[in-house]
Amino acid sequence: MIETRAYARAGLLGNPSDGYFGKTISISVRNFGASVTLYESPELHIEPQLEDSNVFKSVFHLRDTIGTMGYHGGIPLVKAAIKKFVEYAENKAIKLANRNFTIRYRTTIPRQVGLAGSSAIVVATLRALMQFYEVDIPQPELPTLALKAEVEELGITAGLQDRVIQCYEGCVYMDFDRQLIESQGYGNYTPIDPATLPNLYIAYKTDLSKVSGKVLNDIRLRWEKGEPQVVDTLQAIAGVAEAGQAVLLNRDYDQLHALINRNFDLRANIMHITERNRAMIETARACGASASFTGSGGSIIGTYRDEEMLNRLFVALKKQNARVIKPFVV
Repeated sequence: MIETRAYARAGLLGNPSDGYFGKTISISVRNFGASVTLYESPELHIEPQLEDSNVFKSVFHLRDTIGTMGYHGGIPLVKAAIKKFVEYAENKAIKLANRNFTIRYRTTIPRQVGLAGSSAIVVATLRALMQFYEVDIPQPELPTLALKAEVEELGITAGLQDRVIQCYEGCVYMDFDRQLIESQGYGNYTPIDPATLPNLYIAYKTDLSKVSGKVLNDIRLRWEKGEPQVVDTLQAIAGVAEAGQAVLLNRDYDQLHALINRNFDLRANIMHITERNRAMIETARACGASASFTGSGGSIIGTYRDEEMLNRLFVALKKQNARVIKPFVV
């Protein structure tokens, strides 16, 4: 019996420049995770979970389920990961043992609120397959393989950030320099000691769920057309992460506060921000905390000064039906 896990993630700085040869800093959030169980069986069987059900209590239940889980659940993610794993082995001339397996996934990550629930299922699946077939995929290459499963197989618009932090865990500064990506298939990934992190909070609303790929499609098209405002803004967002690496090492938390706010403000210049998402940002800032998106919307991350400020965040954001947590980063 093989059991593997991948955790939720939160983009701290640089988001969403990772999909545009930018730079980011992310943290692994162990409060939530996706787990995969795999064991040998006569036939290859993917066990469906509640998210994959086509049975609903009512049309309203169907609507709410699609709103939080999407149209296809987790099985397509598991299938895509298996396919890419087999192709990786073939490309590397690795002969896989003639063995079948049963695989199932579980997840506690709030779906489609910018905490990387989908990629966690893919990464956990790849880790289980590596153990089962005794195949070693180098750590820098694993995030790229996970990304291909979603982008090439499922047509999802995404970047490397989520997969990198879920493969490396902790806190990581990522440089997705174009020459590096195109020459070796991955960027430079530099771990940052989580002990340098200040007081962080995450707040999320499950009723703000959306499919991140759809949110980013418009930016992708505008970037590919070379629209100056989009190109320049994404470069500026990458610069926020670059500055943030030194800021964290120096533990200059006042400057980090400013950089987190700037990250969101730059993003808002080129992307539509819904009123309810913006309300979370403004509420947190009114409490004295910094605030930016963890991903593509639905959840925010920021710094707070002390427990008194954290309590104000709990109370103020609860009025908006948002849950506040302190991320557990190892």
